[in-house]
Amino acid sequence: MAQKSGRKKEKVRIHIGGMTCTTCAATIEKGLTKTPGVEEARVSFASEQASIEYDPERVNLSTLKETISRIGYGTATRKSVFPVHGMTCASCVARVEQALASVSGVVSANVNLASEKATVEYLEGTPVSDLKKAVAEAGYEFGEEAETLDGIAMSSRRETKSLRNRFLFAAVIGLLILGLGFGPHFTGKPYLLWALATPVQFWAGWRFYRGMWGALRHRTADMNTLIAVGTSAAYVYSVLAVTFPAFFASGGLEPQLYFDTSAMIIGLILLGRFLEARAKGQTSEAIKKLVGMQPRTALVIRNGEEKEIPVEEVAVGDLVMVRPGERVPVDGIVRQGYSSVDESMITGESIPVEKKEGDEVIGATINKTGSFQFEATKVGKDTTLAQIIRLVEEAQGSKAPIQRLADIIASYFVPAVIGIALVTFAIWYFAGPAPAFTFALLNFIAVLIIACPCALGLATPTAIMVGTGKGAENGILIRSAEALERAHRINTALLDKTGTLTQGKPLVTDIITALAYSEKDVLRLAASVERHSEHPLAEAVVQAASDKKLKLQSATGFKAIPGKGVEASVDGKKVILGNLALMEHKKLALNRLEKEASRLWEQGKTVMFLGIGREVIGILALADTLKAGAREAVEALHRMGIEVAMLTGDNSRTAQAIAGEAGIDRIIAEVLPEHKAQEVKKLQSEGRVVAMVGDGINDAPALAQADIGIAIGTGTDVAIETGDITLISGDLSGIVNAIHLSKRTLRTIKQNLFWAFAYNTALIPVAAGVLFIAFGRTGVPSGLHFILGDYGFLNPILAAAAMATSSLTVVFNSLRLRRFKPARLTEMSKGGDQTAIDPVCKMEVKESEAAATSEYKEKKYYFCSISCQKAFDQNPEKYLAGENK
Repeated sequence: MAQKSGRKKEKVRIHIGGMTCTTCAATIEKGLTKTPGVEEARVSFASEQASIEYDPERVNLSTLKETISRIGYGTATRKSVFPVHGMTCASCVARVEQALASVSGVVSANVNLASEKATVEYLEGTPVSDLKKAVAEAGYEFGEEAETLDGIAMSSRRETKSLRNRFLFAAVIGLLILGLGFGPHFTGKPYLLWALATPVQFWAGWRFYRGMWGALRHRTADMNTLIAVGTSAAYVYSVLAVTFPAFFASGGLEPQLYFDTSAMIIGLILLGRFLEARAKGQTSEAIKKLVGMQPRTALVIRNGEEKEIPVEEVAVGDLVMVRPGERVPVDGIVRQGYSSVDESMITGESIPVEKKEGDEVIGATINKTGSFQFEATKVGKDTTLAQIIRLVEEAQGSKAPIQRLADIIASYFVPAVIGIALVTFAIWYFAGPAPAFTFALLNFIAVLIIACPCALGLATPTAIMVGTGKGAENGILIRSAEALERAHRINTALLDKTGTLTQGKPLVTDIITALAYSEKDVLRLAASVERHSEHPLAEAVVQAASDKKLKLQSATGFKAIPGKGVEASVDGKKVILGNLALMEHKKLALNRLEKEASRLWEQGKTVMFLGIGREVIGILALADTLKAGAREAVEALHRMGIEVAMLTGDNSRTAQAIAGEAGIDRIIAEVLPEHKAQEVKKLQSEGRVVAMVGDGINDAPALAQADIGIAIGTGTDVAIETGDITLISGDLSGIVNAIHLSKRTLRTIKQNLFWAFAYNTALIPVAAGVLFIAFGRTGVPSGLHFILGDYGFLNPILAAAAMATSSLTVVFNSLRLRRFKPARLTEMSKGGDQTAIDPVCKMEVKESEAAATSEYKEKKYYFCSISCQKAFDQNPEKYLAGENK
């Protein structure tokens, strides 16, 4: 925890992870000492702590953390999300951030006006009470950290309910005052109006005074200041007119009462805040859906008995039962049973995924058909869902670079408005027509009330909240607002080959036979031998035989020949399986298969020769095949004007084959994993804005070097922390959709900022009375009389309504992002999506949504489930009988 040391220096102790020896400590110490602003640094390997004395005016904790991270070590920090109440505009956000940043031990603080949440990163050991105290002193309410969003949601509901109640009270009393004002005069009427207006001013409007006081304590001003000063001016003037009417009469002024003005302004602003709070609640709808998907209970099997317990009590290693229609409570591995699971809420993929023993299941997904038991592997905050929620929360609490302009303007906005209002009052009081004081007061109030820093403050965060939430709904996890904004500038996509463009594992693609042997014979013999090997190619051969339901034969005398192949005896015959060099070494007759082998080599495939006795009877070709839809994704990127390059460690021939199949422009082959980041730098040196797409396992340096790092994976294996953007499903359409979402979000932000600036630029002069120049002598046209009165002055009550409308316009414009629909890969292709009939169950299946495909007699068939595909593969003629007729 940090503590003050002297007048300008501070000392901090940071826990450091990843050190393995005293040399590590010396390296970190040297790096910290070289950091500008660090006076002294000592690192202890034994205690795993760094003691740093630094000048806070030259360096901050965030820089120190980055320095340690850049050296290659971790720091023990905690990132928490807290609700903050009482904020009304960008000035409030800045003040809360400054208050939190001033607390010793805080690394960074980001406050989101739209969600009313603060995301704070702080050193372990920093008291949360210090954070709460700092925010309270700034004039705001700092809530407790919630383990889930339930606490924050409940707090938001209380705030919305309070706004609704105060608005209803202010509206009813305000309308009553307005009605009495237009009614006939009677004895005591001014005192009755005063009595009715007072609770509106000081109970319904108390939040504005509280906010103003918090701002004044820090020698600044915000939205609350404008409202409090404006309504107080009308209220105090009216009180003076009631209590000292003779004073006004002696000065030749007719005492006017503006209790209706102050009450109606407060009522309308509270209405705007209430509607704004409800609309802002919808911006976080996506994350609320994620939280709502978490099951409350789990059915665990302990000591042979089924027991229903709260999901929080599930422990790693527990055996959990899931029945049809139930949600999977936590992450785990299936140990017994078979079913299909709907993972669309996590991955965005609409087709249920078949699950069998050994397969992973993700918490919060829905079991569709059979029952199964699984072993819990990740619980609580470690589950995939919990990580997604945390990531989305942090992204929604971050700031986009474009927001800096709005923040800078907002910091000067309120003082400037107060200055304009005072100048307006002076001009109309000293140079305006009679009654000069009345005109000066009304225009002064109108300028204060109509100015709207709220719209500026909400323009960016509301769009970011909806955009990141919409991404999460579709399996696109965006780590920060900066990443979401930066993605729209991408002009080069660099795709890692293995595991990104391709399946990441070899498959048997071709079987070519010689003599009288069939494809099944060749595959059966090859698999019978290879099932004794642990080589990845051997696994692919055995899997191909298993998929075709071939019965394998027993093999004896298995022998591996390093770098060449294997041999064994099957049914008393010697079987040899390996490369061409092995066949030539054993002097086997190739039976003209070398030509076919050359053709397959040209396609970048691995070729295995199968020999029996002195003859080669067939060849098997294996390759890491393209993922479904890879070509369509590349085409879609091309249509967006993005160059696509492929990065691989494979040789040029293999790389050319895959690139040609995928339609990729540029190939960077034979690159070692440690050199991938250098290739990204080369592209950037050409002026390219590069998105690096990899599996997040051995691509971390390249992902970090790229302008946008996109980690792609599947299910619980995905490295959520690796990239700026993470695609959970492994679907390449996510790359295109992430860029589309970035463009849509940025366009929405720009629209919001335009309307916020345009509103204030256009209406503040109107409120100041400039239209008097046009209408003062000729009179206001009848159509505008209600708005501008007799002389072109804007009624302060209408100014309040306009101010509330401007904030709502920004929020509702951001909500339009909820209509964003991701495109599926086949929909991206020029041919569009086709519909086929599943030959087994006779259901219509879209090609883009097919769970599996099979080829039979040079025709491709689509299936709604893997079960249908398996039934078809066993007996195609049975299901095609009707079609043949």
